[in-house]
Amino acid sequence: MSAKQEKRFITPKSQDVSQWYTDVILQAELADYSPVRGCQVYRPYGYSVWEAIKRRLNDRIIATGHENVYMPLFIPKSQLDKEAEHVEGFAPEVAWVTHGGGKELEEPLAIRPTSETTFGVMWSKWLQSYRDLPFLHNQWANVVRWEKATRPFLRTLEFLWQEGHTAHRTEDDAREETAKMLEQYRQLACDDLCMHVFAGRKSDSEKFAGAVETWGIEAMMPDGKALQSGTSHFLGQNFARAYDVKFLETDNTEHYAWTTSWGVSHRIMGGMLMTHGDDKGLILPPRVAPIHIVIVPIHRDDDRQLVVEKAHGLAAALREQVRWRDEKVEVKVDDREGLRPGFKFADWELRGVPLRIELGPRDIEAGTCVLAERLGGSKSNLQVDFATFSLDAQSIAEALEQLQAGLYAKSRESAESRVYTVASYDEFKQVVGQGRGFVLAPWDEEAATEARVKEETGATTRVMHPDLPGDDVKCLFSGAKARRLAYFATSY
Repeated sequence: MSAKQEKRFITPKSQDVSQWYTDVILQAELADYSPVRGCQVYRPYGYSVWEAIKRRLNDRIIATGHENVYMPLFIPKSQLDKEAEHVEGFAPEVAWVTHGGGKELEEPLAIRPTSETTFGVMWSKWLQSYRDLPFLHNQWANVVRWEKATRPFLRTLEFLWQEGHTAHRTEDDAREETAKMLEQYRQLACDDLCMHVFAGRKSDSEKFAGAVETWGIEAMMPDGKALQSGTSHFLGQNFARAYDVKFLETDNTEHYAWTTSWGVSHRIMGGMLMTHGDDKGLILPPRVAPIHIVIVPIHRDDDRQLVVEKAHGLAAALREQVRWRDEKVEVKVDDREGLRPGFKFADWELRGVPLRIELGPRDIEAGTCVLAERLGGSKSNLQVDFATFSLDAQSIAEALEQLQAGLYAKSRESAESRVYTVASYDEFKQVVGQGRGFVLAPWDEEAATEARVKEETGATTRVMHPDLPGDDVKCLFSGAKARRLAYFATSY
C-alpha cells in the first residue's frame, strides 16, 4: 500500500461512470495493467477482495454437494473439435499453442476458454454405471478468451473464475441442477455483493455455444448497461454424445448422461465495484470486504506512542469481541507515519472500508472514540473502557448489518426504478440510446427480430421475464404476436 501523500483526482461518478470506475480501480490499488494487452495484474488489496468473493461462493457450492477438482489448462484440438457447435461458438476467442520446447507441436493445443471438453473426456473414462452418478464437480481456474475490447475485471483476455460441471442420470435431475446453481449465483449477487440482479432464461441467440438452454443473472450498472454476472447451462446430452459419456442402467442398457455447466468470473467483482461507490471512491459490502474496520490514530508527536498502543489494543479487542453473522471482523490500524489524518480518512474512503474509528488522546481520556460509516458518512460515539478494552460489540455488528442491508436496498431501488415499459419502438430507441436502463418489452421470440434490434440500437435480450404476455399482445418490434417478455439493454 502506497504511503505517497499526493493529490489524487477521481472523475465524479455522476459525470462519467466508466472513467470513475477506471480511476478507482487504479487508485484504490485493486489492479493494474500488465505488459500484455487485455490482461490485468491483481494487486494485494484487489486480490483479497476476490478471495473473499471466492470464499463465499465456494462455501455455497460445497454446501450443495459439489466437490472441487482441477483440469489441465491445455486442450488438444482434436478434443475441442468433437463438439462442432461448441467449437464454432468459441473459435474467434480461442488462443492456440503451436510451438513448445523449440519445436512445432504435432497437434495444436487450445488454452482453455472453458472446460466442457476436458470434463467430457475424463467422465467417459470414469463413468460406468448409474450408481456412479451424479458427478458434481467444480473447479477454480483461469481461462483465456481473445477479446477485442477489454476493461479491468469486466472483460479481460485472461480471467479468474469458477466453472461447475455436472453429469446426471435423468433430464429432470440436470434441469434441477441448472436452476439450483442459478439460484446460488443470485444469492451471491444479492445477499453477499448487495447487487440486485434479474434472473431468467437467455434467448437462443444469447445462449452458451452447445447448450440446450442458458439461464443467467443480469445486473444493471449505474450507466444503464447490463452486465451478465453468472450463467447456468442445461447442456442436455449434447456434450455426452460428443465425448461418449455413457452409463449402464438397471436393465443393462447404455444411456448418455445429462450434463450441465455453470460459471461466475471476476466480472461479478467488477459489477459489484461499479454498482457501489460515490465520488469519494468505492464502498465494499461488509460480507466481502477484506477489512471491516480501520482505526486511524490522531496524535501529536509527544502522545503518539500512547495513542498507537491503545489503537492496537482496541483492534485486538474488536477482533476478539465482535461477531457479525457468526464471524470475526477484520481490523487494521493505520499507523503510517508522516501522513495527516485527513489523508488517511480519504485513503480508506477511496478503498471502500465499511467502518472507520477515529482515536485521539482526548477520546482515550473520555473512554470513547468516533465511529464513522462509509455508506452515509454518519458518525457516532463508541464507548470503550481503555483499561480493559471492553466495548459495545453489538453496536459494531449492527452498523455492519445496516450497511450491508443499505447497499442492497439502494441497488435494488436503483435497478427496479430504471426498468421501463414503452409504447413504441421509437420510445425504445430513446431509452436505450440515452442509457437510462432496461426495457421490458413484448417480443415475438424470432431470432431475426432480435438481430434487427441489435443492429439498429445495440441492445440485446438479456433474460426472459418469468411472466408471459397476454394472448392479444403484439411484439414491440415486428407487430407479430408476442411470445415472450424480455429485458432488453446494451451491455458490457
